[in-house]
Amino acid sequence: MSLRILPPAGAPRVLAAAQLSNSVGDGAFYVCSALYFTRIISLSPTQIGLGLTLAWAVGSVAGVPLGALADRRGPRGTAVLLALATGIAVASFLFIRSFVPFLLVMCLYATAQCGLAAARQALLAGLVDRAARTGVLAHLQSTLNAGLALGAALGGLTLQYDTREAYLAVFALDAVGFLICTAVLLLLPAVTPAPGRTGGEPRFAVLRDRPYAVVTFLNAVLLLRMPLLSLALPLWIVARTDAPSWLVSALFVLNTLGVMAFQVRTARSVTGLRTATRAVWHLAAGHLGGAGLAPAGGAVPGDRAGDGRGGALGGTGPGTAARPVGERGGDGTPDRPGVLTTSPPPPAPEPRPARPQAAG
Repeated sequence: MSLRILPPAGAPRVLAAAQLSNSVGDGAFYVCSALYFTRIISLSPTQIGLGLTLAWAVGSVAGVPLGALADRRGPRGTAVLLALATGIAVASFLFIRSFVPFLLVMCLYATAQCGLAAARQALLAGLVDRAARTGVLAHLQSTLNAGLALGAALGGLTLQYDTREAYLAVFALDAVGFLICTAVLLLLPAVTPAPGRTGGEPRFAVLRDRPYAVVTFLNAVLLLRMPLLSLALPLWIVARTDAPSWLVSALFVLNTLGVMAFQVRTARSVTGLRTATRAVWHLAAGHLGGAGLAPAGGAVPGDRAGDGRGGALGGTGPGTAARPVGERGGDGTPDRPGVLTTSPPPPAPEPRPARPQAAG
């Protein structure tokens, strides 16, 4: 890993190490999870989409009180507990065999992940000077995407084996990564809890800042992009095209490496409200371009007549390459499974049959 993407020594670098420790397993998890639940557990895409929608809705709501808990009780202890809870949730996927347990565990996973993200933000605010936070955050995101890219490459190997044991090894790797993250977070110094609300301060005073609330809402809408690489695209490539399964991993690696390459460089130019506004415009343009290019996969001729391979490679590749242009200007977060909003893909060639699986 290049030193240019590492944050300064001290607390920022420990935060990066914690981020890296769980992001490798996360990268493999995002590449493989949708295919594991459909091909091995035999959940339908509708069940997976419904489960993810409900889980991340619960997680988004729960993230607010968990963030407040981090402020009041201390972000380090809260982050440690939530990292441990995320690892337990991921390990629980090893034993999932039906929809209801999948939904319950996914709700725990999403809640812990959202709370952990909020606690990490509180840690960053408590341990890093205000003037240095944007740069440190950019370094953390680049480190995160480096780990995701490595994990996605490992996930590609799993997709090639395409067995229950290979998929379960990915879940075990991700769970161990969160346990390591828990240990690394304990190396950070404790952060003094934030003072409580004053007597006359309303509980949701931040919502009275209307411009901030509107921008937050619009950012939430932009996050609807998140299931594209981690859910819709893997299922489409495997079920509706004759493209090799490793293409799922390759596209995820392309996306994360693109963000990693440009995140820190772009953050250097964000020095105030005006430059941040310009960066958001770049975000919008990048996502608009990616959204326009991705559907072209269905219109590009295949390598063989009607095999769908050329369409998958020709359409999804440019669309995925355009997405980091937007992500580097915005929050820089990797794609994670979220609310499934994509429409069903058009009819395509005969699906590739699933390989025989070893008995569980």
